[in-house]
Order: sequence, then C-alpha cells, then structure tokens
Amino acid sequence: MNQSASPQLSPSTQAATTRVWDPLVRIFHWALVLCFFTAYLSEDDVETLHVWAGYSVAALLALRLIWGLIGSRHARFTDFVKSPGQVIQYLKDIPAGRAKRYLGHNPAGGAMIIALLIFLAATVTFGMATLGADENAGPLAGSWLASFNEHTLKEIHEFFANGTLMLVFVHIAGVIFSSLHHRENLARAMVSGRKEVRDHDQEQE
Repeated sequence: MNQSASPQLSPSTQAATTRVWDPLVRIFHWALVLCFFTAYLSEDDVETLHVWAGYSVAALLALRLIWGLIGSRHARFTDFVKSPGQVIQYLKDIPAGRAKRYLGHNPAGGAMIIALLIFLAATVTFGMATLGADENAGPLAGSWLASFNEHTLKEIHEFFANGTLMLVFVHIAGVIFSSLHHRENLARAMVSGRKEVRDHDQEQE
C-alpha cells in the first residue's frame, strides 16, 4: 500500500488525514495563480513579460487537461465534474446548512474549475490572436483568427481576462465560505495536499 495515500495522524489536529491533492495539482494551482496575475498586471507595462506569462498559462492549461484525464483520483474530471442539477442542488443546500463535505472538489467547486479553464483558454487564445494580428508573431500569426481586426481581438481578450479575474474572486470567496462551513483550511490543503478524514466522507466518495 502507498503510505502517502493512507490515512495518517496529523500532529496539529490529532485527526486522521489522507492525501487528496497530488504534487502536480498543487504545483499547477499555484503556478497558474502566479502566471495569470503576472500576465494581468504586466499587460500595459512589460509586453515581453506579459506574452511569456500568457504562454506559461497556456502550457499549464494543456498540462491540466491531460492530467484531468490520466491523473490521480481527485485530479480527474470524472471525480468533480457534476451535472447542472447536482451543482444547483448543492448551491440550494448551502443556505440550509446541508451542503455536504467532499474530500475532493464539491459540485460548485468543480463547476468553478471548468469555468476558469474555459475563460483562461479563451483569454490566451485571443491574446495570441491579438499578437498575431498586431505584430504577425506568435503561434497564431497568419491564422484565420488573427485575420480579424486587432482592436476587436484585444477587446475580446480583455473581456475574458477580466472575466477570469472576477471568477478568481468568486472562487476565493467560495474557498473561504467552505473552509468556515466545514471547519477546515482548504488553502492549506492545497499546499500540503492532505485533508482530514471524517466518517461521512466515506459515504460521498
């Protein structure tokens, strides 16, 4: 048996914990945060940094899509992508205090991840198209998408970038709420990779 995946006793909480987030998921998460905000904040000041941060986001997205298909249990899309009905039901359960705790992402968290991936993919795609239209550079230079008006492409790029930022804030609010609601530190779990095991978690796996 893999000892890192088996429940262990956490000295700080004296409760059994189990490995939930593998190293690749954790590295992806924090690297994406760094690269996105680097790209967002450097847009009007340092173009080279902005472009390469955008390329880094694109590479991270490609890696996450692959890992979502072949990665560890809780990293896979099949573990956290739920139907719209399940997401809505989970959101309805929150005000009533009946929202279940999941070892992996809850239905709302899973929906947020998909939304972030879509907005980030659109952001980098239209960013590369803008670069292709403006400077005839980058992987989309000379492509059909880069043939559109540069100003229009830039506006779409900024729309998705700002939309991503808004989703990030909603995501942070959701993490804070879920941490308080279930009395656990989800941000710390994304650093350590471990979460506390509770009896009712077994029914939800």
